Amino acid sequence: MIRKSARPASAEKHEGGANVRIEGQRAGWPERRFHLAENQTTVRTEILAGVTTFMTMAYIIFVQPTVLAACGMDFGAVMVATCLSSALATVLMALLANYPIAVAPAMGHNFFFAYSVVMGMRVPWQVALGGVAIAGTVFILTAGFGLRERLITAIPESLKHAIAVGIGLLIAMIGLQWAGIVVASPGTLVTLGNLKAPPALLALFGLATVAMLAAWRVRGTLLLGILATTVAGLLCGIVRYQGLISRPPSLAPTYGKLDIVGAFKPDMAAVIFIFFFLALFDSVGTLVGVAEQAGFIKDGALPRARQALLADAAGTVAGAGLGTSTVTAYIESAAGVAAGGRTGLANLVTAALFLLSLFFYPLVKMIGGGYQLKDGGPALYPVIAPALILVGTMMIKSVRRIAWDDATEAIPAFLTVLLMPLAVSITEGIAFGFVSYALLKLITGRKGEAHWLIYLFAALFLFRYVALT
Repeated sequence: MIRKSARPASAEKHEGGANVRIEGQRAGWPERRFHLAENQTTVRTEILAGVTTFMTMAYIIFVQPTVLAACGMDFGAVMVATCLSSALATVLMALLANYPIAVAPAMGHNFFFAYSVVMGMRVPWQVALGGVAIAGTVFILTAGFGLRERLITAIPESLKHAIAVGIGLLIAMIGLQWAGIVVASPGTLVTLGNLKAPPALLALFGLATVAMLAAWRVRGTLLLGILATTVAGLLCGIVRYQGLISRPPSLAPTYGKLDIVGAFKPDMAAVIFIFFFLALFDSVGTLVGVAEQAGFIKDGALPRARQALLADAAGTVAGAGLGTSTVTAYIESAAGVAAGGRTGLANLVTAALFLLSLFFYPLVKMIGGGYQLKDGGPALYPVIAPALILVGTMMIKSVRRIAWDDATEAIPAFLTVLLMPLAVSITEGIAFGFVSYALLKLITGRKGEAHWLIYLFAALFLFRYVALT
């Protein structure tokens, strides 16, 4: 059970504060299954909420195939796997927990999968999928042992926030590279690119668009920004029109290709732990955040938290089998809650829209396809890049919650934040954070401030570095 500081739960009324009436619905399936009257909502409100949530998170349909294709996976198969796993996990959240919290492949996890594990450690993507499946299975099996709750307690607050900031900076850095705004440089590693180049100009237009939409607090900022950038790209010839509707692409290139046996090799242990670790904190953080907004927290606890976490974990295992990285609850669900969503019926609407998206593959390919420079350099993705940069902006706000006045907290947090974008590795950032945190607490005589799990994982990370050397 997820606990939070106790506060009285307040039942919210919708539709201008008027009493909600559900006449004629009480005997229907939606009322019996989702208890609409009890949650003071209607079928119409839940449909609107489900559509709103989908609009705010639909960008993942374009981003996920682009990210995983960068490490050698089939673009079309990943798109299908993304839609199917999102629909499945979102339906499970509806039926098991009756919450309007949608689930899809997680931003940050996908970059860890592609850039840190597959491209950085040279792990075959099939083995990486096996690691995702193992982490999801561990998530399910540890439900009754309290391990997840212990891990949440064990990780210091400063490192939790630093990890979020570091991932945000890594995603933004990749976005700048995909835009051609930041490019490789022999003398300084990176430098400013040619801002007059067509893809950089398109990405800057997209960045300005999503920035304005965010400033105006428009719902669906990322999706609308991607669509606006696509239209601009079509007009200037950078994006090539490929159609709108077609049959879904084949899932065969990724379906069932995960290598679980290969994922049990010793060098995958740290990877599986981080898959588990990231899924744990993303899920719990999102559930608590959205549930607090919706008024679901009762007496400091979230009812049906175990069922909600199970939906996440089951979706992750299924997603790995289909061919996509870790899925988790989406904070964008808060938009649907703001629109009045209070039950799993909203999730069924969101899931249906994910399934409908399967037939818009030409649009997804057009948006997520790369732009090849004439000089033969790496492909750029100027339509997707602005969304990644804005995600970094959203995630960096956690930096203000780090205890910068305490060196034993600040230095590990700083190393965590710094190493992720510079080493292009979430693993290395977490490793440096854990090791430095354990070391500083020990040498300052404050070893009791760190949970024993921190020392254990710090030792494992140190052993990993020795073995790698």
